[in-house]
Amino acid sequence: MYAKISRLFELVNEPNQTNLSKLYCDNKELFSLVQGSTNNHQNWQGGYMDHVTEVLNLAVVLYQTLNNARPLDFSLSDAILTLALHDIEKPWKYQVGENGQLDVIPELLSKEAQHSFRNAKLAEYGIVLNAEQRNALRYVEGELAEYSSRNRVMNPLAAFCHMCDVASARIWFDCPKPSNDPWCGALRSNLPGEK
Repeated sequence: MYAKISRLFELVNEPNQTNLSKLYCDNKELFSLVQGSTNNHQNWQGGYMDHVTEVLNLAVVLYQTLNNARPLDFSLSDAILTLALHDIEKPWKYQVGENGQLDVIPELLSKEAQHSFRNAKLAEYGIVLNAEQRNALRYVEGELAEYSSRNRVMNPLAAFCHMCDVASARIWFDCPKPSNDPWCGALRSNLPGEK
């Protein structure tokens, strides 16, 4: 069963659960307007919330499956927290350009600027991450230019979160479907029903 984001946040350990819920509650209107991306995934109004809800639901399914095969060295709480925050800069990252398209605001063009913004937003809401969670948040989109054949950059939590993000953005980029989604309970956030 596809869970609502409020239910998924209940899986996060305190005090981050309360602070994460407050971050999303305080910005609910903004988050409900933003696309998941400019083009590649969940690119409709409300797609940001749909992408976050999707990666959290994928985390629950994948965590149970993988942890049953071999015990994971991180908790589902760690994964849910990291994934709920992995794109937190996106609602503030874009502006509508003169051509009517979404453009990245100049202050958030670089990945480093986006990481700095993300860290400031976490500090504003009192969300404290441990070293593993910080690594996962930094590399949830992959190692990119920091890849090294001599040094493991991503930790296991980061790799797991990356799997969830890639599945949502590249396998099910158009999900949840606007109607009749095969995953029981999946519903787009800009459609009737609580997300």
